[in-house]
Amino acid sequence: MPMQQSTMIPLGSSMPTFTLPDVVSGRTVASDTLDVNKPVLVLLICAHCPFSRHLAPAIKALAHDYRDRVTLLALSANDPKIVPEDSPEGLKGLAQTLEWPAPFLFDQSQDVARAFGAACSPECYLYDARRSLVYRGQIDDSRPGTGRRPTAAPVRDALEAVLRGLPVDPNQKPGVGCNIKWTPRSAGAPIASR
Repeated sequence: MPMQQSTMIPLGSSMPTFTLPDVVSGRTVASDTLDVNKPVLVLLICAHCPFSRHLAPAIKALAHDYRDRVTLLALSANDPKIVPEDSPEGLKGLAQTLEWPAPFLFDQSQDVARAFGAACSPECYLYDARRSLVYRGQIDDSRPGTGRRPTAAPVRDALEAVLRGLPVDPNQKPGVGCNIKWTPRSAGAPIASR
């Protein structure tokens, strides 16, 4: 199966601003309305990707364990014309499977995913309460078909450090997964591949 790595934008980058629909509640979520006292964890995941599906148990446990201490957001930006499973309805089904307690955002324009520097699913971005990037890349180093149980250990370690006011280990690895299915826009824009 073809794989893409995340771009690993610089640590210390500011969290992009956004206003996006939540596929579960139908409400709009804006970055400027998030709790300013909590770190923000953004997970780029999608319904069709075997890498995201493989991590589902670890993501479900992560959401359960941190939902009260961290602002959790899931985000998908795949073009549903290319992968219909990643339509808002498909993402709503994934949110139900994960028992996702937070907004699951759909970025139809793909502008927000570009602002995050997103390249693949799954990958994640953790911002401290000042909205400064402290962790990015892989959710877990297990992969489909390896027999390794996903734990989300790198993200858990980063979350624990942030919540304790400690520095996050800067030795971070890129996420690996399915490339984002970009909508063809113009010459020079990323073109989706199947």
